[in-house]
Amino acid sequence: MELGTYQNFIGGVWTDGDAKETFAVVNPATEETIATVPNATASDVKAAIDAAHAVQPEWADSVAADRAKILRVAAQLMRERVEHLARVMTMEEGKPLAEARGEVAYAASFLDWFAEEAMRVYGDTIPSSSRDKRILVLKRPVGITAAITPWNFPSAMITRKLAPALAAGCTMIVKPSELTPLSAFELARIFEEAGLPKGVLSVVVGTDAPALAKVIMDDFRVRKISFTGSTEVGKILMRQAADTVKRVSLELGGHAPFIVFEDANLEAAVENAVTCKMRGMGETCVSANRIYVQRSIYADFVDMLANRMAAMKVGNGLEDGVNVGPLIERAAVEKVKRHVEDAVAKGARVIIGGTSESTRGYFYPPTVLADVDHTMLVTQEETFGPVAAVVPFDTEEEVISYANNTEYGLAAYYFTRDIGRVFRLAEQLEYGILGANDGMPSTAQAPFGGVKSSGIGREGSKYGIQEYLDIKYLSLGGILD
Repeated sequence: MELGTYQNFIGGVWTDGDAKETFAVVNPATEETIATVPNATASDVKAAIDAAHAVQPEWADSVAADRAKILRVAAQLMRERVEHLARVMTMEEGKPLAEARGEVAYAASFLDWFAEEAMRVYGDTIPSSSRDKRILVLKRPVGITAAITPWNFPSAMITRKLAPALAAGCTMIVKPSELTPLSAFELARIFEEAGLPKGVLSVVVGTDAPALAKVIMDDFRVRKISFTGSTEVGKILMRQAADTVKRVSLELGGHAPFIVFEDANLEAAVENAVTCKMRGMGETCVSANRIYVQRSIYADFVDMLANRMAAMKVGNGLEDGVNVGPLIERAAVEKVKRHVEDAVAKGARVIIGGTSESTRGYFYPPTVLADVDHTMLVTQEETFGPVAAVVPFDTEEEVISYANNTEYGLAAYYFTRDIGRVFRLAEQLEYGILGANDGMPSTAQAPFGGVKSSGIGREGSKYGIQEYLDIKYLSLGGILD
């Protein structure tokens, strides 16, 4: 099934761009072309920035209630079109249709949330040190913004950035991944129908991502960049942002520990481990990458986890009953293979899975590795695949040390009935997101983001809109004249 030909959305106009070249979008389950997309160039990105620059003053001065209305209408349109949006997502990214529907709902929730936050951008008055002065704090939109988004959540990673930007009064250029641009174009159609003024949003995609990003980073008019992706690329963007002193939000790589103590509800821990590990085929930055289980329950946990994951059906995400779709591309499968082979060579036991026999599509089966240790790549690198690597531990102090022994600090999970331990780990684990007896903590009203090499800034929640606002201080004199 083909979805046809798409165009870039620049300054409110659907266009093939300057180069008049196209590239194919491929279904990772079938390796078939599902759509063709214009291959944008630097001049197309500049045109998008020019359009945003032209409309930014008017959008910044628009009424918050009007901006909120557009966001609410867009959210409603997403919910009305959930089946279409989910099918497009599954075809370009691979996740099962049920998960794709869930992402559409999750993406719409950011529009709902920030529609409300648009109405609550409050300033302050500060007591003055002089009778004839007043001190006021004002908040204003930072200006033109840009979002560079990944392939693994092709709708939600856009709305999590776009919604607060629009709510605050900022224009935005979105550069989605060239692997999954179709969901981004579908969102652009929705905002066009919702009444967003021309130029406020542009969506531009091309195969030379560094060249397109450089135009954004070099242009002083773009005052903020929000990026979700690898730590390596995030560091490059951070360096580039220095030349024009752009504000940056970076949601980067993760290496999440998932800790199960002997006093935990074992069934709940296993179920949450499966959900956390296998969401999006394990291709998420908050996926459980290192599963630590206290030794007294280790064998039982491994058996239960293996039984649960063995029951998962692998296949094309459009087919009924499929729980595990393909990985995004061949290189992703090769990385997973390398991690598993390395672990086995160093003494890990394969309980289920461990080999890919797929001749078509980028599939790898759910895999459980036992007797994993810290010499293995699966405990040192982010696997980004359906491999559950289980490591035994003995004491709380030991596992905290294991968990923190990484440059990453995005998400961590732990399961225990000990309320004291809940708070101890909350304070001692060096992560921005913590799930205590919760393997799925992400939600629009909570601040999402990491520490250390996992990023800067927060998305979602009341804090998310602050990333798109500048603070102005007004000292008003002459009050008693």
